[in-house]
Amino acid sequence: MSTITVSADINAPLEYVWKLFSKPEHIIHWNAASDDWETTSATNDLRNGGRFSFHMAAKDKSFDFNFEGQYDEVRPLRHIAYTLGDNRKVSTTFFENKNVVTIVQSFDSETSHSEEQQHSGWQAILNNFKKYVEAQFQQKDA
Repeated sequence: MSTITVSADINAPLEYVWKLFSKPEHIIHWNAASDDWETTSATNDLRNGGRFSFHMAAKDKSFDFNFEGQYDEVRPLRHIAYTLGDNRKVSTTFFENKNVVTIVQSFDSETSHSEEQQHSGWQAILNNFKKYVEAQFQQKDA
């Protein structure tokens, strides 16, 4: 097992980025690796020991699964670490520099998909998050 890292620079304030990253009513709008997938429901208890579950599904109804785990460490506006149901570890760190937030996410690879596929999928989700946050923030300021 190796560690894969993805990142994105988001043009919005840290508090806003954190809120849209962690609230279920926002997660369902950005948490998909491609346009033919969606997150149909989300629960998120963002605290040490809290659990989360995001129900992800192909829009054609051909496949679905729960992406779920438990938080190991939550440092608000800075860092989130969790363990997935299959015991893989994920670490997400937020860095702010003049209203640009860099999110760096590292995760243990799994064996059913190539590391390239895993990197592409997780990066696509983070890119969707960036697009969602920046669009919401522009609308908020309009």
